[in-house]
Amino acid sequence: MNETILDVRGLSCPLPVLKANRTLRSLGAGDRLRVLATDRASVSDFQAFCRESGHALVAFGEEGGVLSFVIRRKPD
Repeated sequence: MNETILDVRGLSCPLPVLKANRTLRSLGAGDRLRVLATDRASVSDFQAFCRESGHALVAFGEEGGVLSFVIRRKPD
């Protein structure tokens, strides 16, 4: 299982989710994507995105104003 990091700090909604979606399409099933964001709206955006897309939001945290989301890509 691989983990890719996507840094979208400084970008506003909906760009963090759109860029994450594009990156997830290039990953293999079960791979993880760690997204680093600063837009507070990203919290609800990523929850809704994962719920609707079938990807799993496996971890969420915040440190020093940077939000971190770990998403596991759904099986094909």
